[in-house]
Amino acid sequence: MLLRFRVANHRSIRDECELSLIGSESGESRARATGLSHEGREVSALPVLGVFGANAAGKSNLLSALRDMRAAVRTSFADWAKTPGVPRKPFKLDPSCAKETSLYEVDLTLGRSRTRFTYGFELSDERVEAEWLHAYPQGKREIWFDREAGRSEAEGGEFIFEDGGFKGRRDDLVALTRPNALFLSTGATLNDPQLAALHRWFLDNLWLVTPGADVEHRTRWTQDLIEPNSESGYRERVMHLLAAADLGVTGMDVDPETGEVRLRHRMADGNDAPLDFLTEESFGTHAWFAFLGPMLMVLDKGAVLLVDELDSSLHPTLAAEVVRIFQDPKANPRNAQLIFTTHDATLLGSEVLDRPLGRDQVWITTKGRSGATELYPVTAAHPKDGENLERGYLRGRYGGVPRVSAGEIARELSWQEEKATA
Repeated sequence: MLLRFRVANHRSIRDECELSLIGSESGESRARATGLSHEGREVSALPVLGVFGANAAGKSNLLSALRDMRAAVRTSFADWAKTPGVPRKPFKLDPSCAKETSLYEVDLTLGRSRTRFTYGFELSDERVEAEWLHAYPQGKREIWFDREAGRSEAEGGEFIFEDGGFKGRRDDLVALTRPNALFLSTGATLNDPQLAALHRWFLDNLWLVTPGADVEHRTRWTQDLIEPNSESGYRERVMHLLAAADLGVTGMDVDPETGEVRLRHRMADGNDAPLDFLTEESFGTHAWFAFLGPMLMVLDKGAVLLVDELDSSLHPTLAAEVVRIFQDPKANPRNAQLIFTTHDATLLGSEVLDRPLGRDQVWITTKGRSGATELYPVTAAHPKDGENLERGYLRGRYGGVPRVSAGEIARELSWQEEKATA
């Protein structure tokens, strides 16, 4: 499970931000046991975390940082060799940030033993400036490796291996690691079993769902899961979830040769009829169908799903149900996790939706005067027990809402019209 993520100097995130999925000790926390302990107390991890904030406050950039970290681990060995330097996106509104490193770090548990690992790296435009992997078997830290860049690009840099935790071919892997490639990527590509396990976590986790742009890809994903020759049972699961969403779907036909999907809908006379999926289904049906493939795969793998703007294509009731799926131990027995951004304040606690999120599952992004993103948990505002988080958020008590007074934009537009016609 993902426990923590740190990032700095990435897009609108200038200063270091930390997103924590560690559960609180409050009675309303929905956190799951991790098998870890700290200072005699059990450490739990949240299955769901929601990030709220105004437009352009940096919510999407937080998810893109996780996605870019995953991409670096997956591709640095093979793809970064094709062009000089390192692909990264430092904070642009302060020119000095171009000379500073970008930081990415995750804290997670891995394997049946639920061993905790901390892995991270720092990048400049030219190379990997630092990289580290620490393991905590039985709660004691083992430094598998610490890496610092060499004095020149020709040097591979300094590697420190301590405690005997990493048992791979150290000298060979160090010699084969380019200045602009991650040691983790190099070792996993060359089949080191210890590094391959962590590398596999990045391959199977941090899948990003974005509004609109990737709907076609995710639709094919769901279609592949329900293709006629599949024995996985996904077709029945998808059908049940389509029916449960109250979309009027009563059945599903899948062409055995092309895989084309036609959903059947209720008719006024009590019968049902198929609709052409591409031209006759509603946008809402497309959005829910496209969401089911990634969601089911993540639930089955016990992975981490990132969703940008959960509310952009799903009705608030459906968005709340997605949150409840990940919260429910029976629906989510493998401890999959959901991290999403949203503007939907009803998820903070309305009488209709019955507060799907606990206070420790709510984070806020704001943008300061310098244009840099700030990230903090809503608990930093010390909401009282039983406080209406939805009302407090919309009133600006916790930050993360546009600083616009009622009617201000309309007055500005009226003023512009008057000026143009004067």
